[in-house]
Amino acid sequence: MAVLPKRYRFGPFELIPRTRELYKHGTKLKLRPQAFRVLEVLAERCGDVVTREELQGLLWASGTFVDSEHGINNAVKELRGVLSDSASEPAYIETLPRLGYRMIATVETIGAEIPDAEQPPLEIQQKTESVPQARLPWIRNLRTWQGIVALAVLVAAATAYVLWWQHNGRSHASGRVVLAVLPFENLTGDPGQDYFSDGFTEEMISRLGAANPEHVSVIARGSVMHYKNSGESLEKIGSALKVQYMLEGSVRREGDRVRVTAELVDLKGQRFWFREYERESSHMLSLQQEIAEEISGEIWDALGGPKTKASAKLIETTPAQAQSYDLYLKGMYFWNERNPKALARAIDYFEKAVADDPGNARAYAALANCYALINGYAGTPGTQAMPKARAAALRALEIDGSLPEAHAALALVAQNYDWDWTRAESEYRRAIELNPNYATGHHWYAEHLAFQGRFDEALAESERARQLDPLSLIIATDNGAILYYARRYDDAIQKFEAVEELDPFFVPEGFIIYAEARVQRYDDALETMRKRRQVYGASAWDLAQQALVLGAAGRRAEAEAAMRDLKKLSRQRAIDPAVFVMANVGVGDREQLFVSLDAAYREHSSALLGLKVDPMYDPFRSDPRFQQVLRGIHLDK
Repeated sequence: MAVLPKRYRFGPFELIPRTRELYKHGTKLKLRPQAFRVLEVLAERCGDVVTREELQGLLWASGTFVDSEHGINNAVKELRGVLSDSASEPAYIETLPRLGYRMIATVETIGAEIPDAEQPPLEIQQKTESVPQARLPWIRNLRTWQGIVALAVLVAAATAYVLWWQHNGRSHASGRVVLAVLPFENLTGDPGQDYFSDGFTEEMISRLGAANPEHVSVIARGSVMHYKNSGESLEKIGSALKVQYMLEGSVRREGDRVRVTAELVDLKGQRFWFREYERESSHMLSLQQEIAEEISGEIWDALGGPKTKASAKLIETTPAQAQSYDLYLKGMYFWNERNPKALARAIDYFEKAVADDPGNARAYAALANCYALINGYAGTPGTQAMPKARAAALRALEIDGSLPEAHAALALVAQNYDWDWTRAESEYRRAIELNPNYATGHHWYAEHLAFQGRFDEALAESERARQLDPLSLIIATDNGAILYYARRYDDAIQKFEAVEELDPFFVPEGFIIYAEARVQRYDDALETMRKRRQVYGASAWDLAQQALVLGAAGRRAEAEAAMRDLKKLSRQRAIDPAVFVMANVGVGDREQLFVSLDAAYREHSSALLGLKVDPMYDPFRSDPRFQQVLRGIHLDK
């Protein structure tokens, strides 16, 4: 008699541990492995408290990279979003402060556990696979990295060559090949190594994007990572991303060996090229030339191209460089989360990376971007971070003048701090020229154009960014911001709501509050803020937004209460004066608004970038003091 696999049912949801799937009314939901494991444990121990320490022990092996506290918080936040649950009024997961979590819904257990000799439980996989790695001397880890970096270069070059030949030899109907590098699977069995496989994926995207941009467009990281562990078919992924080809594979580090698989396929799953490497880490450098020739030969044999002899360039790295690169990947892990706390963590890793290897140009560029953005995310004064951003950007360009990310970083500094719009535009254009597939370059350049009121150009650049990164939440959000600046409020709200459906906790999506206020949807704006405070707390910008919306709604007393809370917070830590500009718009204090505006100008606040186009300032534009500030930031034309 067949045995039904064990599963848990609660409310409209059904969780299947064996296949790591979660369904709602029969529809499969997207859930990352860590969040799934948390939900599985809570369902298994329904009604019982699962402490944070127990979750740490189950999900993250000792000695791994992942910050377990950060990881558990993210996992529970993800679960609340997927289950449409609330931290304050939970229907499924109850938080017990300083203790842990408890499943409070009724859970029905169906079927029985079916043994799987080939796939031991996650926690056992972690113990058997990650512990030996922790005992390795540094030289083995170094050699592993040398092999991984070399393989990234070789596979990227080989794949770009295939696509070039496809374009020129087989003439794609569209005249241009569009490729997606799907997330390389982490086969280590340790979630703490996700930064490693994610970093490998990003490395491939970067190299392929710059390899042959005239003929090959490469989908950016943000969109492909949407399909990490998704289980979606290649045809569905390719159709959603509008690509013709996909590169997929896996990475596994195991003791002193490294295994990488990679294959190039089309939407139907037809394989054009496949290769698997398993080598002793100590032999990787000497085998690079051989591997390059094998890749080249296999590709040309498969496609019927002429025989050529590959010439691979060996990549030598010191222990310090290997460690620096590892730290850089960890920094990128947090950079891609785009919230104040994550940016602070990213800065810490990037600073350690450049300390280990002062020649790591990409780490300097990433550090510059973090410092340039943290003002807008955290509300800290620009004078504290922008000089550091400039120094890091210039150092990156001194090391590698052809690095697009470094030019984009310098453009941010010129725009956000120097208000040098000519220099900023030149740097953005240079970044895009160096890599036309650089989605972030197009994205930031679109913002640059919008701040000057060049909305048609801005929307065109934003669309190019969207084509390169079609599932990016930040690109979609900033597209909505451009529409808001252009006074297309309904279109902007529609864009923001689409982002909210994908991730209700995405930080920049809070821009919807301004658009809702402009069309007098005050209750909606206040509800948006209430939900976000449950997750992120009341920040300086949050309090200013409260004052703005409450004031616009005619609730003056409540707006003034928010202003008092903001002033109290400012006595505890430094706050960007532009925060008070917004709050004073809300409470209607015109004179104090200009005092704050002058202070923000002297602090070189990046929040002033929207001064020319932001509708909230429309009542003050005729005031000579407002026009004086516009002239000061060179936006008076």
